Amino acid sequence: MASISADRVKALAKLLREELAGAGFDIPHSLALEVLAHQVGAKDWNVLAALVGRSGRTAAPAVGAGVPVFRVMSVEAALPFYIDYLGFTLDWEHRFEPGTPLYVQVSRSEAVLHLSEHHGDGSPNGVAWFPVADVFGLHAELLTRPNAPMRPGIDADAPGGPTVRVIDPYGNILRFAQPSAT
Repeated sequence: MASISADRVKALAKLLREELAGAGFDIPHSLALEVLAHQVGAKDWNVLAALVGRSGRTAAPAVGAGVPVFRVMSVEAALPFYIDYLGFTLDWEHRFEPGTPLYVQVSRSEAVLHLSEHHGDGSPNGVAWFPVADVFGLHAELLTRPNAPMRPGIDADAPGGPTVRVIDPYGNILRFAQPSAT
């Protein structure tokens, strides 16, 4: 489908109609288009036409960076760890209505995390891995935090490069690693 045009699909539909007519089956052009769309895995002709477009090329859907969702029992209890200790910023928070579980986004540089009180969103003891340019600088920064909940070390031999591993109040693990140049 990556190199097929809408015009080519229409030509194939015409050929299908002609072949079926030769065998004694007359079908409308619209049905031939629907059959071809189903054959290539599209829901219907409209979806296929949108995918192939007029240019004849289908652009692969862009996929952005993933966002880990960590389950926390209380965002209020988790935020001091993420904001005061790790240096993240609270970007936004959401509740469907008062008294319902809270869902928030925190970020630092390009790192983005969602913290959720919703049962079923993630589970405690999740893991997220973040590349950092200077893991030793991050380690030194964390050691300066007053009332730090932990004093992490650096695992110099970790897969992915030297890594600082921290654990949030709910058992979620954050690995900050400095990938090697190779």
